[in-house]
Amino acid sequence: MKSILLKLTLMLGCVGLGPFAWSDQSSEQSAIRQMVRAYVDAYNRHDADAVAQLWSPEAVYTDPDSGEQVVGRDAIRAEFAATFREIKDVRLSVITESIEFVSPNVAIEKGSATLLQQDSVSESTHYSAVYVKRDGRWLLDRVSEVVTERPSSGYEGLKELEWLIGSWIDDDDQATVVTTCNWTKNRTFMTRMFSISVGDNVDFAGMQIIGWDAADKTIRSWVFDSDGGFGQGMWHRQGEAWHIRLVGTLPDGTRSSSTNTMRRVDDDTFTWQAVDRTVAGELLPNVDEIVVNRRDVNE
Repeated sequence: MKSILLKLTLMLGCVGLGPFAWSDQSSEQSAIRQMVRAYVDAYNRHDADAVAQLWSPEAVYTDPDSGEQVVGRDAIRAEFAATFREIKDVRLSVITESIEFVSPNVAIEKGSATLLQQDSVSESTHYSAVYVKRDGRWLLDRVSEVVTERPSSGYEGLKELEWLIGSWIDDDDQATVVTTCNWTKNRTFMTRMFSISVGDNVDFAGMQIIGWDAADKTIRSWVFDSDGGFGQGMWHRQGEAWHIRLVGTLPDGTRSSSTNTMRRVDDDTFTWQAVDRTVAGELLPNVDEIVVNRRDVNE
């Protein structure tokens, strides 16, 4: 299958020509942005005819993986039709980063495109598109792109935890715990940076890495803290609850263990509890269940 980017590629362009300026540039930029929206809408309706009509009759698309060119509106229509038959649940999202004019009838758009399948990223690219103005309409004429992200096989094992992405907070009158979770490149791993603050001072901090173990078909995690402690965990799901069995080494070399349970309540809330806690073989009290909320990014 040709790169799905052809489909995402709605609009970028890059040639080695300098920008051109004239008085009506703003209205023409608006026209190109409107064309981009029309392209995305046609793509997400899986309407190959409508998509093809937004390309010039002599348009050329270059596949970023193979270097193969799809030449002409009819060939592009056939390419989209085949793609839409093969993948029925794919949606396109694009961001235009810049539009420059080589002349009143030639423009270059650059941006990023993301292909979504079942609400998860299938592929992301940076693209460059050359537009030509024909009979008062802006049409795609040349498109090239570079793939910036393809989810790894590990993503399939981790996507059940995708709801954790973002910033979370738990606070009371004694301390504030802030955790921020992000994907690494290609969604191979998840990283969770955490800090515990008392007043205005960060008292404790650390990092957790979560990954998919393809050999054992399970999720594993590794944690490192600012005091020098470290540990690893194995994750198992039961309904909306994740049970993480942790074993660790404290800064002085003492062994520790616990079972943590994270239970998803909704998109913005989960609960956390630690039980079966031991240090040096001695049983410690359980940590009562606490509620953790998604943090407002503007805070």
